[in-house]
Amino acid sequence: MGTIVLLNSSNWFQEFLTALKEKFLEAIQIGDIGEEISTAILPKNQYILLGNKNFLLPDAVLVTWIAVGILCLLFAWIARKRDRIPSGRQLISESLVNLLLSLCKNSGMTDKQAEQVTPFVGTVGLFIVACNLVTVFKIPPPAKNIAFPIALALTTMGYVIVTGIRFVGIKGFWASLLNPMPAMLPFRILDYLIKPVSLSLRLFGNVFGAFILMEFISIIIPAGVPGLFGLWFDIADGILQAIIFSYLTITYIGEIIEGAESAHENKQGQISGKAA
Repeated sequence: MGTIVLLNSSNWFQEFLTALKEKFLEAIQIGDIGEEISTAILPKNQYILLGNKNFLLPDAVLVTWIAVGILCLLFAWIARKRDRIPSGRQLISESLVNLLLSLCKNSGMTDKQAEQVTPFVGTVGLFIVACNLVTVFKIPPPAKNIAFPIALALTTMGYVIVTGIRFVGIKGFWASLLNPMPAMLPFRILDYLIKPVSLSLRLFGNVFGAFILMEFISIIIPAGVPGLFGLWFDIADGILQAIIFSYLTITYIGEIIEGAESAHENKQGQISGKAA
């Protein structure tokens, strides 16, 4: 009986090695690169049946919901325990908040203004990080769908304009458009049209390019090497794009405040000059 068991174990191990070899050869075999990349690029749409109607659910929307769910769990986990002397996750979260507050203040905001802007900017930054890091699990990032970065950029620019008006008033915002001379108005308006395009294309181009590059590397060098490249293109680059997006959002709000203050100072200088 013992000999039979040993023989069966040996056969199982040989079959395991054979199957492992076949899978490895299948993994390193280069197929049709163009077809595989095209398949990866195309959106994978799903449909939800509600009543008698099918509703389209693109993969970008589904991944976005997953990212939002992860962020909600992360926020709940971070805020679960607060100590007088921060440590661990509390220390990391407070350091990130202080960093954002410092960036806001360096952009010309007061302490109160920085405290109002930081929650939105921090949430958007973490949201982009969560959406970009899903590529670690071989899930296509939402930003490879151009609709995602466009919607995010338009929402952010809407927040920038509304927040700028809240901080400096409508007159101050209008003055920032005319600063330093009324002839700048058309260029300022053009600038507000270009900014969301720049934000969306920067995020889309970097994420989409990194995604295609990683797919190409996975096809031609699939055995282990993609993991090394993924440390940058999947993780570091995804975090970097979130930092750039958040920093530019802060900078745009700071430009409105700075422009309004500069216009006010110029007006006061003209009044003082006439009085003298």
